Amino acid sequence: MACTSISLSPCLKLFSSGNKCFQFQKPFASSNNLSFFEGHHLSIGCNHQAVKKSLLGTLKCVAQNSQPSVSVDAASNSAERVVVLVIGGGGREHALCYALKRSPSCDAIFCAPGNAGISSSGDATCIPDLDILDGEAVISFCRKWGVGLVVVGPEAPLVSGLANKLVKAGIPTFGPSSEAAALEGSKNFMKNLCDKYGIPTAKYKTFTDPSAAKQYIKDQGAPIVVKADGLAAGKGVIVAMTLEEAYEAVDSMLVKNAFGSAGCRVVIEEFLEGEEASFFALVDGENAIPLESAQDHKRVGDGDTGPNTGGMGAYSPAPVLTKELQSLVMESIILPTVKGMAAEGCKFVGVLYAGLMIEKKSGLPKLIEYNVRFGDPECQVLMVRLESDLAQVLLAACRGELTGVTLNWSPGSAMVVVMASKGYPGSYEKGTVIQNLEEAEQVAPSVKIFHAGTALDSDGNFIATGGRVLGVTAKGKDLQEARDRAYHAVEEINWPGGFYRRDIGWRALPQKQFATKE
Repeated sequence: MACTSISLSPCLKLFSSGNKCFQFQKPFASSNNLSFFEGHHLSIGCNHQAVKKSLLGTLKCVAQNSQPSVSVDAASNSAERVVVLVIGGGGREHALCYALKRSPSCDAIFCAPGNAGISSSGDATCIPDLDILDGEAVISFCRKWGVGLVVVGPEAPLVSGLANKLVKAGIPTFGPSSEAAALEGSKNFMKNLCDKYGIPTAKYKTFTDPSAAKQYIKDQGAPIVVKADGLAAGKGVIVAMTLEEAYEAVDSMLVKNAFGSAGCRVVIEEFLEGEEASFFALVDGENAIPLESAQDHKRVGDGDTGPNTGGMGAYSPAPVLTKELQSLVMESIILPTVKGMAAEGCKFVGVLYAGLMIEKKSGLPKLIEYNVRFGDPECQVLMVRLESDLAQVLLAACRGELTGVTLNWSPGSAMVVVMASKGYPGSYEKGTVIQNLEEAEQVAPSVKIFHAGTALDSDGNFIATGGRVLGVTAKGKDLQEARDRAYHAVEEINWPGGFYRRDIGWRALPQKQFATKE
């Protein structure tokens, strides 16, 4: 009796004898959960509907031409093969999945919970019912599906200790421990570290008493910055241009409890004037390597006006971060932080995202804040430019082996324009229909739309489910071309319930005539 073997990769193999029933060969999956029946039609028996949908198309192609001893290899065997689980469901995670899909050594990508755009694009198999805050559930999933690398996107699972549990279970995890994640989870912790290890940052003081905070503000004068100490979904920073605005910010956090426990302590710091930039470095606990530079746009309105948001657009590289400044940032900010964290007994493994201010008066960088994950939307422009095997680079970081690793980047520039629900960052309507996304991705080469907050309605239409919803991204030979392509794609999208800034990149292209479509 002939045996048919379909090898999708070194760790994903389907096999059968005369009964034409294909099953997974471990370690990728348990044969109790998936079975494949070959005949005139290929069917999949699977209790994970998302997995079933993702695999069906691939297996149909194989089955149509299957003969005994058929072998289909996903990629070369030159590097260690790995199945990756990405934790999160926003635009950043979509970009990570997109980059991992292009990694030659990556056999399969899961994303939990993922979103409709990630699933529909085929960039990953989404697992919406996996509780990413339940460490045991995530460990069980990884063991069941042979996951060899977990990449944690959002900050909340990191602060809650997901990486601690995964590492203890022996699962390579790119993301810091809960102790190391305090660099983002507590602005006071970060500021104290800067003080101890001589890392340049804005002058500051921490308060729990509103009266004392207001007196300090009065003594310092405006403009001044008021920050909630803990995680506040990117909304806990108030740049107060007047004393009254600063007092109101203190009251909202310490008296009205606007940010819950995240705002029970506030950090008040000097206002730095200059140009903001984002700097990213991959860290393996002892060493760090820089990523390419990027610059985002935090304010909701054109000309950097209005309240802060999670980010309305970004571009890479950022001209403000010259090679000399990048070296200075590594030497004076990133490496002292890595060494300081190791000395404090909580080695940092993951990506350090330094929010910087290039001071107008000195031209030197100062640290505004740390995030312990890829920025969003900066991650989108970095991932479309990355040409290295992301899976292997992140595995090297997990193993403490970044020394000597170099990264390859595409030449030119990339830009992402965020489309958000009208009303964001305040209240906004959910469920508005978005159309013409496929057409928008076809307007120019290298356009990619990353989904941050979408779902599918009963008619199969994409609908908005969040504040920031889409990241329309494009590459070009220079920033102007990348910008033109991104806005061309934005203008093709039919979404009356959305809006976007029309001036992304204005600092780098001040002479450019910006889009005017409302």
